Amino acid sequence: AHLILLLTGLALVTVGCEDDDHDHDHDEEGHTDAEGFVLKGEDGVEVYREFEGDNSNGSITLTAGTTLELSVHFLDHDEEEIEHEEEEEEEGEDHEDGLEVSGFDSNVATVEVEEHEEGGDDHAHGEHEMAIEVMGVAAGETSFQLRLMHEGHADYTSSILVPVIVN
Repeated sequence: AHLILLLTGLALVTVGCEDDDHDHDHDEEGHTDAEGFVLKGEDGVEVYREFEGDNSNGSITLTAGTTLELSVHFLDHDEEEIEHEEEEEEEGEDHEDGLEVSGFDSNVATVEVEEHEEGGDDHAHGEHEMAIEVMGVAAGETSFQLRLMHEGHADYTSSILVPVIVN
């Protein structure tokens, strides 16, 4: 009798866990499975890339007193850009989604998140472009960490601190 009760309980727990995993994969709209990211200048030229923990092209370099606006594009497991669409938000709904940056020395440079909407008047279905603004304060070196947030947790966190050099 104890063995039957134990096996029945184990079967219920196993089925319950499988259902939770299944629901997690398909019911969480907006979850991003990123493996890296690219920072591009206003001209569309790639400035910085991180993929699977590897930085392939150095650092962000700018001059003190200047500002560099960079669009942020997340990469999937094939190193292709992940397309993000802004979903229609219900009125009064408070979302904690978007980019976060931290760790920079504000005496050298500041890094702020900016969000832009593209796609004209159709705000509900416009493309949601994420961007950061790096402002050179004084000559030196600093770095920052980039996180893509979704409902209070990070869907992606840069595994390498993004280096910033201010001349």
